Amino acid sequence: MMIKRTYSIICMLVFAFNILNAQSFKFAHVTDTHVGGATGEEDLRRTVKDLNTLKGIDFVILSGDITEFGADHELILAKQILDSLSLPWYVIPGNHDGNWSENGANTFRRVFGGETFFFKHKGFMFLGTNSGPNMRMSPGQIPRENLVWMDSIFNANPDSKMPLIYINHYPQDSSLNNWFEALDRVKSRNVQLAFCGHGHVNKLYDWEGIPGIMGRSNLRAKNEYGGYNIVTIDQGKATYQERTSDGRYLDPWAVVTLENHHFELDKKKYPRPSYTVNDKYASRVSVAWEFQDASDIGAGMSLYKDCIITANTSGDIFALDRKTGKKKWSFKTGGKVYSTPAAWKGVVVVGSSDHYIYGIDAETGMLRWKVKTEKAVLGSPLIHKGIAYMGGSDGVFRALDVLTGKQKWNFNGVKGYVSTLPTYYQDLLIFGSWGNGFYALNAKSGALEWEWNNGHANRMFSAAACYPVGVNNTIFVVAPDRYMTALNAEDGQVIWREKKDTIRVRESIGLSADHKYVYVKTMDGDLLGVSTKGNQMDVAWKSNLKLPYELAPSAINTNDKIVFVPSHSGLLSAVDAKSGHVLWQYKISNGMVNPTLVLDNNELVCSTMDGKIVKLKF
Repeated sequence: MMIKRTYSIICMLVFAFNILNAQSFKFAHVTDTHVGGATGEEDLRRTVKDLNTLKGIDFVILSGDITEFGADHELILAKQILDSLSLPWYVIPGNHDGNWSENGANTFRRVFGGETFFFKHKGFMFLGTNSGPNMRMSPGQIPRENLVWMDSIFNANPDSKMPLIYINHYPQDSSLNNWFEALDRVKSRNVQLAFCGHGHVNKLYDWEGIPGIMGRSNLRAKNEYGGYNIVTIDQGKATYQERTSDGRYLDPWAVVTLENHHFELDKKKYPRPSYTVNDKYASRVSVAWEFQDASDIGAGMSLYKDCIITANTSGDIFALDRKTGKKKWSFKTGGKVYSTPAAWKGVVVVGSSDHYIYGIDAETGMLRWKVKTEKAVLGSPLIHKGIAYMGGSDGVFRALDVLTGKQKWNFNGVKGYVSTLPTYYQDLLIFGSWGNGFYALNAKSGALEWEWNNGHANRMFSAAACYPVGVNNTIFVVAPDRYMTALNAEDGQVIWREKKDTIRVRESIGLSADHKYVYVKTMDGDLLGVSTKGNQMDVAWKSNLKLPYELAPSAINTNDKIVFVPSHSGLLSAVDAKSGHVLWQYKISNGMVNPTLVLDNNELVCSTMDGKIVKLKF
């Protein structure tokens, strides 16, 4: 009894000490400004002008979706507007700043000086992290390198009792595929409040015992003026009060008690991803080796001799030993890399968001050549007979000699930017872009043979993330508009184009080894085989695989006998190519699975967006 009473007194004293040391202050929470959207620029200008009239505001925090598409000009404009603030300000990106970004989310950190922030103010620590996803449609994800950075911040600031306020663009729940990794870290400290944007409304949350706040968007929406929140920290409370950009305060809508929740004493079990599926299929699939990178991986992999070659979002292109998974070499670029490397006769070709295409020695990792581009290169190279074909973000599709990097030809008519792997079919290079462009270029000359447009003005419906399938003189395409389209390979004319409520295709597509089916994965988690010979969307094959709601755009591969199906939650499924029955499943992590690398009939290597690489034997 005496021990409990003494402990309570100590807790009260610590709490009182923290209140005394945490002084009163106010700051502004501005979020979801969407500069580049309809009214984003004007609404942000109004807010900045209004903030500059206020007294007693110590700083401003902007919690993501600063721009509409993360384009270079949008980011530069947003920075120019924010530079007119007379207050200190701190910023993190949101999904709109990275997911459809022509620069691979590289310009954000160049323009704003980083994608995280940490500072101390009047007895509080403030820590903000990026949220992704970068370049791929999937649940949000705090980048692996941000988590590593968070660990370093905590190691450098060992006072675990100092009150912490955590900021991310997303709510700290399963809308982030690694929400638990961030929460486990901040709950090791005295985290008293977390806040976010993303939902465009004012809302209270409870994230595993951490009081959570979502702030309204700065956009005016259907109103005459936009707005933001003023947060008052005083007497152990955080009070949220909305203010419109024309200078009107609304009534306070949330009051959060700031206290040490002593999460070290919390015995409650919270939801975490389950890996029981690995036990279920342990007799059918096993891990030969695994590798954990310190950064996100948003690229696929290639095989050259005994090297598995891939790249990460810290700008590293690296090779792992096929047998052991040990790193053999690494080459550093100046930007994030989403381009899947390809190799031929000892040279690895890969693009980077630092505005270069690189030719790297496949044995040593040393630079052989590099080619300067006007913007980021997010597209992946396809190598055919010593020529590397790839698209960039500068409106140019290039053909380069693999051994020397010398230009064979350029096609300068790409609308938007290219972020995928082209398909080589009947001496044509076929690919889509994030400007609703879809092209067939002559592989020898680069001349435009035909161009197709899906009829949408909204670039988010572009057929830009799928790997087109060519078979039977037909090009098959799926896109976010939920249409599947069959085009004549010779002239690009539509053979058939269908959208069905029961078959909601997205961007995952592949071809069966016997060329009878185009595999598609639907948003409802079904795996279907559409006939390659029909005059309509004829579903001729169906698997009994049933995934949850699914958006991941990773391609579907096969080794003739087995169809390998990636998912957005780290689950790889192996399906019998004849019967459609699920043979086995393996959960790698909780991050999106990148395009797989099939090695032979019983081995493959796969990676997930959170930097995990595994070699599976089956």
